[in-house]
Amino acid sequence: MGKRRGRPAAREGGWTSSRGGRNSADRAPRKTVAERLEAGEITRDEAVEKAREAVLKTLTAAQRSRRELEQSLARKSYPEDVVVQVLDRFDEVGLVDDATYAETIVRTRHAERGLARRGIAAELRRRGIDEDTATEALDQLDPDDERVAGAKLATKLITRTRSLDRQVRVRRAVGSLARKGYAPGLAFELVRDALAAEGEDTDDLGYSED
Repeated sequence: MGKRRGRPAAREGGWTSSRGGRNSADRAPRKTVAERLEAGEITRDEAVEKAREAVLKTLTAAQRSRRELEQSLARKSYPEDVVVQVLDRFDEVGLVDDATYAETIVRTRHAERGLARRGIAAELRRRGIDEDTATEALDQLDPDDERVAGAKLATKLITRTRSLDRQVRVRRAVGSLARKGYAPGLAFELVRDALAAEGEDTDDLGYSED
């Protein structure tokens, strides 16, 4: 039988790993950009360049609002003045454009997910889009188009639950539509129409917001 592998030898300053490295608990915490800047280990221009690269990497993965980028850089401890300088420049060259970003969100969330105006507005707020920009982007939604999208979604939701009790079907479908931003009254109306299209008798189907 071979020899059992023993524990790594203890050395002054802590245990060493099999690769000769120090235990992670003994390593000094990595300095933030702000700390390195304050200590004179990097120049301000170098900090700006690092922030610029971080923003480019983020935008390569997906479009983001200015507020989302500010939060991302803040989490990485970039100084506020560096963040402002970098994002101002991205604004100038059009790589950060909240208006275009908001319009894209409105189109995709409505067309691909069937979200109603209220649901999309909530997402725009979460993403840091200001009220005026959000309102302008949402104005591209036509109320009739919203109703058509809601009707299609209601039909899908009702179709999936044919084996269930009617009240359960209604409750689930209305709840799902409400989570997508449809007003409760409209959600119920769309679900009732979807059931009627199946041949269900909906005359006794009352509505309550409770």
